[in-house]
Amino acid sequence: MPTNLKILSGGAMRPLLAEAIPLFEEERGVKVDLRFALTSVLAKDIEGGAAFDIALMPRPELDDLAKRSKIAAGNQTDIARSAVGLAVRAGAPKPDIGTVAALKRTLLAASSLGYSDGPSGAYVTELLVRLGIADEMRPKAKLTSGPVAELVAKGEAEIGMQQIVAILPVKGADLVGPLPSELQNIIVYSAGLSARASNPDGARAFIRFMVTPDVTRIIRAKGMEPG
Repeated sequence: MPTNLKILSGGAMRPLLAEAIPLFEEERGVKVDLRFALTSVLAKDIEGGAAFDIALMPRPELDDLAKRSKIAAGNQTDIARSAVGLAVRAGAPKPDIGTVAALKRTLLAASSLGYSDGPSGAYVTELLVRLGIADEMRPKAKLTSGPVAELVAKGEAEIGMQQIVAILPVKGADLVGPLPSELQNIIVYSAGLSARASNPDGARAFIRFMVTPDVTRIIRAKGMEPG
C-alpha cells in the first residue's frame, strides 16, 4: 500500500484534523498531505481534475461531486455535525441569544457583525433575510475568509457568527452559545473517496478511522457531534 495519502478539507475541520491525523499517521505508518481551503475552492479544483485521495466537505457538495463522478459513488461517510454559534470579544458581556427575538435584538444592537464567506456565511446571509434585518445589517457586515472569531478578538467586529468548531480555538474570543434551535443550521461534514484515488486502501482506512471512539472523543471536544 502506498505510504502517502492526499486529503482536501474545508477549513472548519482544521481543529479536528490537527489532532486526528497524527494519530492516524502513527497507527498506520502513513504520511498525510493535507490541504485546507474554502469548500467552493475545493469543489472547483476537484472539478478541474485536482489529484487527491479523500475530500472532507459539507455533505451536499460532496454528493454533488459524486453525481459528477469526481467522488466514488456510495463511499460518502458522515464524520461530524457542526452547529453555528455567536462569539464576542473575550471578557465582553455575553448578549442574550436564547430566543429568536433575543438574537434579533442582539444583532440590531451590534455595531458590526463578522461572518465567513464560506458555508456558514452563506447561512448567515440567508438568516438575516429570514429575520427581516438584512438591510439594517448590510452596512455592519465584516466578511472574512479566515476564522470569524479572529475579527472579534481583534475588535474588528463586535460580534461574529460561524461554526462553533471554528470559534473555540481562537484566543481572545468567547463563545456565547449556539443559535436558537429554530434558526440553527447543522452542517454535516463528510468524507468521500476520490474516483481516481492513488491510495484507495489508505483512504478507506482513514475514513474508517474517523468514526472510531478515539476520534469521536476529539469531535465532541471540538464543539461538534459525530456524524
